[in-house]
Amino acid sequence: MTMSRMLAVMLLLVSGIATAEQASPETKAVKQSGFEAKVVPLLTKALSDYPGKEVEMIEVEYPPGSVDPVHRHDAHGFIYVIEGSIMMGVQGGKPVTLTAGQTFYEGPNDVHTIGRNASKMEPAKFVVFLLKNRGAPVLTPVN
Repeated sequence: MTMSRMLAVMLLLVSGIATAEQASPETKAVKQSGFEAKVVPLLTKALSDYPGKEVEMIEVEYPPGSVDPVHRHDAHGFIYVIEGSIMMGVQGGKPVTLTAGQTFYEGPNDVHTIGRNASKMEPAKFVVFLLKNRGAPVLTPVN
């Protein structure tokens, strides 16, 4: 199965989860450069075939102008843009602008130096799939 097909299947699964459940009390607003991003946990699932590993899926909504702090995930991160446009980049890589239907990958050793809404007028929404150590935080700030 190609990466695009795998991400499409994951998106369909996430869409089903998101419509089957309303935003949980775990929905978080994350302060980012004066603009709050809404982070909604969708699923956390231990992977029995990979002891000590889990998949965590979150939905992130950037308001216009939202900017992430520099951080890392200590995970394999797969990003799928649902609506709007976002800019993503990792240390040593070239920044990219992504629109609905496009994907981005960052590895467990990457420092996420650019993460922001590409628009100052429209919100953006994307889903993040993280393959990480069980219980590890989703995001670790980098100073």
